Amino acid sequence: MAKDRFENKVVLITGGNSGIGLAAAKRVASEGGKVIVTGRDAEKLKKAVQEIGSNAQGIVADIAKLSDLDALYAEIKTKYGRLDGLFANAGVAIMEPLEQVTEKNVDTLMDTNFKGTFFTLQKAIPLFSKGAHVVLNASVADTKGSVPMAVYGATKAAVRSMARTFSAHLLPQEVRVNVVSPGPIETAIWGGVDAAGITARAAAVPSKRFGTPEEVAGAVAYLLSDEASYIIGAELYVDGGVSQL
Repeated sequence: MAKDRFENKVVLITGGNSGIGLAAAKRVASEGGKVIVTGRDAEKLKKAVQEIGSNAQGIVADIAKLSDLDALYAEIKTKYGRLDGLFANAGVAIMEPLEQVTEKNVDTLMDTNFKGTFFTLQKAIPLFSKGAHVVLNASVADTKGSVPMAVYGATKAAVRSMARTFSAHLLPQEVRVNVVSPGPIETAIWGGVDAAGITARAAAVPSKRFGTPEEVAGAVAYLLSDEASYIIGAELYVDGGVSQL
């Protein structure tokens, strides 16, 4: 592991108070980066910052609220003046049969995963330094026909599409945008699934296990680093083989 890949770099990680976002923040900070993490829960965010260390700052923000995003970027502009990296990780998941999908749940998923991610990127554009690197968190659900995740998968397919459109728009600034698409990962998203369901889901993965947030964080750190400078608009699956085998 490089110890200084992110030295003198300012990196924003949304939803950085738990799971994949927290693991990615720890990884970037351990390699010298200054990390800004967001979350909706002030207490969880405070704890996460303590775990990440002295290179971290927490800012309470809900990406589904554009006023929160405006306040977030105003604070970053005042304190740092730029962003060298962005991991647009914040998102929500609701699993339910198609017949039980409600308008409220569709709105919740769209407001955060689609609208929130879109404006997280759009409003960051003035702060991107030349050569900044952006990673979006999608999911293998963006290409799989998982019925309980129909709406979630649709929102993640939109996120994957954003990597292409924002890449095309930001190429003149030499800003790269890519996607990491995790498979089943040991995060809170599975908290409502019973042990039998978890066992069955793990058995369906070619590698026969769930991945860890740290495994996804390694892929994110790579895409955020200059080592991935010739990778543009791409999708990197971290899924134990779910999408390929």
